[in-house]
Amino acid sequence: MLVIALDTSTPAVTAGLVALDDGGPRSLAERVTINPRAHGELLMPQLLDVMTEAGHELADADAIVVGAGPGLFTGLRVGMVTAAALGQACGRPVHPVCSLDAIAAQADVTGQLLVATDARRKEAYWAAYSGRTRIDGPHVQRPADVPTEGCSAAAGELAEAFDLPVVEPRYPTSVGLVAAAQEVLGTEPAPLVPLYLRRPDAELPSKRKSVLTRGAK
Repeated sequence: MLVIALDTSTPAVTAGLVALDDGGPRSLAERVTINPRAHGELLMPQLLDVMTEAGHELADADAIVVGAGPGLFTGLRVGMVTAAALGQACGRPVHPVCSLDAIAAQADVTGQLLVATDARRKEAYWAAYSGRTRIDGPHVQRPADVPTEGCSAAAGELAEAFDLPVVEPRYPTSVGLVAAAQEVLGTEPAPLVPLYLRRPDAELPSKRKSVLTRGAK
């Protein structure tokens, strides 16, 4: 099985093609660029480079996996909209994956793992894992309020914010995304629902008062 993997839930713009066989997920090609302001500009060109390097066309993929967050509104929707458009154009299923699960899937840890990424506003998106099984989260909290008791290591972009040994990876990888989705590939995909965890920073302006009502008693 060939799987396209995309993620824009963090500052890392990730696109890859992964082969999934009896030996587990194996990267055929991958592009990762750390640029939180260029998700829209970089994602599709990176994917096209990946497919060229791997010697495949987009239509050769059997499925698409995309990181569903948690993440910031502007960046996260780039990956999910791109994945949805590719799925519709190529007639392929699109499977959303918690991006924290993708990080946990590639962390080499014995015991419980804390995965944390930057949520801005001095907060972290986090989840706790036993092996690859998520046992708590995802949540958004200040790092000082995140419970770390029982965790033996931390991974993710904000791993250094905790008094725990730090392990890789810092960002979701294409292999990690496919590994996290491995059990559901070949089944009916879940709805493509982003994990924002909180409202976007931008809000609609309130209704302006009419000048005709000023001074009215």
